[in-house]
Amino acid sequence: MNEIESWLRLVLGLGLEGKDINFLQMALRAVVVYLVTVLIVRLGKKRFMGRATAFDVILGIMLGSIVSRGVTGNAPFFGALAASTVLLLMHWLFSDIALHWHGFGWLVKGRSVVLVRDGAVDEKVLRKVHVTEKDLWEDLRTKGISDLKQVAEARLERSGQLSVIKAKQEPKVVEVSVAEGVQKVRVEIGG
Repeated sequence: MNEIESWLRLVLGLGLEGKDINFLQMALRAVVVYLVTVLIVRLGKKRFMGRATAFDVILGIMLGSIVSRGVTGNAPFFGALAASTVLLLMHWLFSDIALHWHGFGWLVKGRSVVLVRDGAVDEKVLRKVHVTEKDLWEDLRTKGISDLKQVAEARLERSGQLSVIKAKQEPKVVEVSVAEGVQKVRVEIGG
């Protein structure tokens, strides 16, 4: 255990003051913190993030924190810049890998899930993603939906937003008699 602890202290600069951590140690800390943060946020809930994915939110939080420490002198300036550069490069690399390998994209960005199909709510999926029916109805109402029959499919997207594909409505047909017993006019009213 002492060898591992000594190695971690050396590689990550554990136990050193911010001003004593070199740029390589800062960059390695950034890699470790980034990977752990991706894992933590992916295991957590994502509805709070709005349109950004967990992948993007982590980058914003970490960059802000690391750069601010370099600016305020709580961390070596060049170390903070190196760590920020490493984070940006990792984000770019992970985005590029996710673009070409969908399994990796699912791992770092998540996937969308169907909450409603053909007007039927999937209660099991709602529980799995920790969305209440009240939350679902709130999102549906903001999209002009007042009846589940209007929904062909509703998905919780990777960004945490709800997307809705409306069901096709049967046309309303009204028959109007123009002259008694002589003519009939069919009027189709589109929905």
